[in-house]
Amino acid sequence: MDFTPTEEQGTAQGLAAQIFSDLATHERLAAAGSGSDAELWKELCAAGLTAAVEEVGLLGLVLLLEEQGRTTAQVPFAASCVYGLLAVADHGTDEQRERLLPPLRDGTAVATGAFPARSGPRTDGEGRLSGVVPYVPWLRDATLVLVADADRVLWVVRTADPGVVVVPVETTAPWSAARLVLDRAPGERLGGQGPELSPEPEAEGGTGREPEAETGEAAAAGMYGAVLAASRTAFAGLQAGVCAGSLARAVAHTTTREQFGRPLSTNQGVLLRAADAHMDTEAIRVTAYEAAWRHDQGLAYGAQALTAAWWASEAGKRVVHAGQHLHGGTGADLDHPVHRHFLWGRQLDSYLGCGSEVLEELGELLVKEGSQ
Repeated sequence: MDFTPTEEQGTAQGLAAQIFSDLATHERLAAAGSGSDAELWKELCAAGLTAAVEEVGLLGLVLLLEEQGRTTAQVPFAASCVYGLLAVADHGTDEQRERLLPPLRDGTAVATGAFPARSGPRTDGEGRLSGVVPYVPWLRDATLVLVADADRVLWVVRTADPGVVVVPVETTAPWSAARLVLDRAPGERLGGQGPELSPEPEAEGGTGREPEAETGEAAAAGMYGAVLAASRTAFAGLQAGVCAGSLARAVAHTTTREQFGRPLSTNQGVLLRAADAHMDTEAIRVTAYEAAWRHDQGLAYGAQALTAAWWASEAGKRVVHAGQHLHGGTGADLDHPVHRHFLWGRQLDSYLGCGSEVLEELGELLVKEGSQ
């Protein structure tokens, strides 16, 4: 394994870091409230960072999302890339790629996903969906939603179509979330109708690209599993950035704030807490890198994606709690920047699936692979 960024990945990461640090300031984030930053999204798309995701791969996207996480920039970057650009590029038909990718590249279209599918909507024989998805991140900004029905078939739903109702909801992190209500809403099946268009991994955990085409339910589950694995890897990368940003703020605070005539950072308890947070952050980062690298190499990575999700969920909580704790009373201020990292870390934990749930899924996958 070699996680060294390519020249293209390094350039894109550097540009993302500059844009996020310049525009995702505390003042702008506070002004955005629970909505997204339209100007920042426009800048990212104008710089070509959304379009670059197809070239830099999932590992490149993880690197870009780290930079977003450091600043908790409120844009639908992860959702639109993983549920839109990568999903259509990897699983769409030639016609779907030609039609759907250009607006996703330039940001005029924004995608999100109703993932993971706890209980998907039902479809009739005419490709119309009915049901409710209680929570979809960035849905208020989205023009397209990738929806998995009850049989794990993936459908592209347009939010402007009749039968689609978007009901805003507030969540822990300000992700412009909403409830998706479908009442015989028209859907477009990702990859078309034929099973020959879905040569994707066979297990829901996303065990990698298989050369043989799947058929029927196996094909649908495989495509769903592949998108879910990619999304978990991407959001784990986002969590790595959230944790790195929280830790950086804690380090800055404890090295400049004095107690009893010396910096807080000289206290052994503070040092140990920060060191543990650093190790947890690195574990999140390296497991996300491994899963993304294997995806880009065309290798099986279902177990690695679940491992990254588990670290992002369990260790992510520890890091953002430590970051807030190391700020002392300041960390209790809801308007302090570190509190935003705390909220994002908790939201990502919930979105990835709690640690015990992800661990159970990983165990089931390993047992299944061991019995084959």
